[in-house]
Amino acid sequence: MPLNLSVKLGPLELATPLLTASGCAGYGVELERYQDLSCFGGIIGKSISREPRLGNPYPRTAETPAGMLNAIGLQNEGYEKFVQGTLNKMRAFNTKTIVNVVGHDFEEYVWLVERFDSEAGIAALELNLSCPNVKGGMKFATDVGECERLVAACRAKTRLPLIAKLSPNVTSIAEIAKAAERGGADILSAINTYVGMSVDWRSKKARLGNITGGMSGPAIKPLALRNVYDVRRASKLPIMAIGGISNADDVLEFMVVGANAAQIGTILFVEPDAGAKILHDLKGKLIDAGVSSPAELMGTLQGPERTNVVA
Repeated sequence: MPLNLSVKLGPLELATPLLTASGCAGYGVELERYQDLSCFGGIIGKSISREPRLGNPYPRTAETPAGMLNAIGLQNEGYEKFVQGTLNKMRAFNTKTIVNVVGHDFEEYVWLVERFDSEAGIAALELNLSCPNVKGGMKFATDVGECERLVAACRAKTRLPLIAKLSPNVTSIAEIAKAAERGGADILSAINTYVGMSVDWRSKKARLGNITGGMSGPAIKPLALRNVYDVRRASKLPIMAIGGISNADDVLEFMVVGANAAQIGTILFVEPDAGAKILHDLKGKLIDAGVSSPAELMGTLQGPERTNVVA
């Protein structure tokens, strides 16, 4: 039986189940010399705000055991410059273009979504509801009512598939997932980074200029798996898994607990050609398992049911 790597996430169809995670690969240009970008079903760029953002003070990154911390602070060129130049480069790639949007407030999110709706060549919009290293960046990811209200307002302004990116820094990610679904999201991304910090005890200083930052990398994969599992039990929406994904086995683990696709992030800083490598290995593992499509593995986890998760 021939292998079909394409995946369907509601209204969004991808040629492969792999995507870049926002913030880890610029806007795709940075990876182009390392691999054919068609290995990715979609390129998700860095977050775009209405006006340019300078970001947080330096240092902005710090290596940690099995991962890294970042406190970039959503530095970006702003909407106008993005649509006049960078977006054209993204549209030229042989893959889907997904724009990640972020706002200082409710109105900025809605303003951006409405304008991107009229831009050609955009396959979907991802709402960055959950950046943990900017002031006020968690409001829409931690409050059920605010999350639903924002997603609903954005839904009313676009015909494009709408992806809600969820935070793990909440009491119940399941409740937030359900709020995003009620608001009209088509797809859920889970998860954004965990809030963490690193210090140098000798200098008695934090290793990040922002003190705290977002923790990512292999160290958070077990936590991300649990979050995706909880989101799958709470929502019927397609899920893009994020969190420490470094190889094909990681991708398949997330699929078994309920993910439909996987975003690759921190590993790209270490292995910028990881997309092509993971896709190659993914093909081999699916063939060896006698599976003709990634969809056959989605949500096939076996074992006793948990009773302490909101369903």
